[in-house]
Amino acid sequence: MPLGVLNNLSALAAENNLNNTQASLQNVLQQLSSGSQINSGSDNAAGLSIINGLQANSTALTQSATNASEGVGMLQVADGALSQVTNLLNRAVTLATETANGTLNSSQSAAANQEYQSILSEINTIGQTTTYNSSQVFTGSASGVNIYTGDSSTTGSSIDNLYFAPLSSSTVGDSGGTVVQSSSGQFFDLSKDTSGALTTAAKASDAITGGIKFTITNADGTTHNFTTTATTLSGLVQEINKDGIPGVTASLTTAGAVGYTTPNAADTGILLTNTNSTVAIANATLADTTTGATTAVATSTKATETITYQQAAGGDTTSNLATTDLLNAGDAQTALTTINAAISNVAAQRGYLGAQVNTLNAVSQVETTQQQNVQAAQNSIQATDYAQATSNLSKYEILSQTGISALAQANSLQQEVTKLLQ
Repeated sequence: MPLGVLNNLSALAAENNLNNTQASLQNVLQQLSSGSQINSGSDNAAGLSIINGLQANSTALTQSATNASEGVGMLQVADGALSQVTNLLNRAVTLATETANGTLNSSQSAAANQEYQSILSEINTIGQTTTYNSSQVFTGSASGVNIYTGDSSTTGSSIDNLYFAPLSSSTVGDSGGTVVQSSSGQFFDLSKDTSGALTTAAKASDAITGGIKFTITNADGTTHNFTTTATTLSGLVQEINKDGIPGVTASLTTAGAVGYTTPNAADTGILLTNTNSTVAIANATLADTTTGATTAVATSTKATETITYQQAAGGDTTSNLATTDLLNAGDAQTALTTINAAISNVAAQRGYLGAQVNTLNAVSQVETTQQQNVQAAQNSIQATDYAQATSNLSKYEILSQTGISALAQANSLQQEVTKLLQ
């Protein structure tokens, strides 16, 4: 290499190496100070994507455990109220048995009946005033209360639909119903395909036009037509869920996510989960205004897992105490039969509530364990390895010092050229 001063190549090489060392040193310092070895997409793009997904899962699972606990709280409030109803009914048994003896005179029977009627009034009060989070519990609403748990994905989610039968002196207890579970549903494909190849897919923001979008018919013949406020696909999904149809939930998802891969797993559409055998769902024109989307219908086996309460055919069994009294021995004997039935029906209702408490407690434990495992997986990818990082810190600090020394030496070498000019 000729000896010259035009370009100090040695200094340039030393400078580049020093810059690289400084960049690596700054990266190590950031890892040590943040506790994370991935602080930007440039550190590890694939790892960052995985971390973000796991963080979403972890957040959803944490909240899901809380959701389940809140559901348990509501069930326990209801069970506590029914426990007091059982105590009142036991007192009513005592009064009815006493009056049925025939040894009481009319004034004594009237006194017993007065206390009995007070018991019935208290049952009415319990049914009307038992609340959870300022909401009445014993509404008898067919839509029930949905307890949602999951990891933020369709396939990892479930709904436990809690049913609280009405409670009054004319409807005491509830028995005869069954608990059903389903993961099946109807998927309405809203993507336009040509020869099996996806060309366009409906989006949540796409406008919908035409007549009825969905018609959902209850057992009594009443229908739900979603045409009033739904102007977009996401609006349609929200409207269906807001209507509170027993056993029916809607979500916007892909065909592949719900186990439907023909003609294309990437197709988007609306999934309707239906666990209610008394509800029928029919589709009418569903169109993406920009693509003229199709409405292919398929049965999905990966709909949201749903546990729901179904009433017995012809309705559940309850007891009507409102028409009973203890004015005489005959009435007391009749009332006694009805009271005993009411105690049995309340026990059946408490049995259902207790089973749901156990279910949600199990769900909460599963969600908590899953959240811990997800967080452990996230930690293994994201957390800084301090043993390695501190070792790298020492290495780059030494390289930084030697790099500066080398750069100084490279700069001084060219000064030797001046000796040739003396």
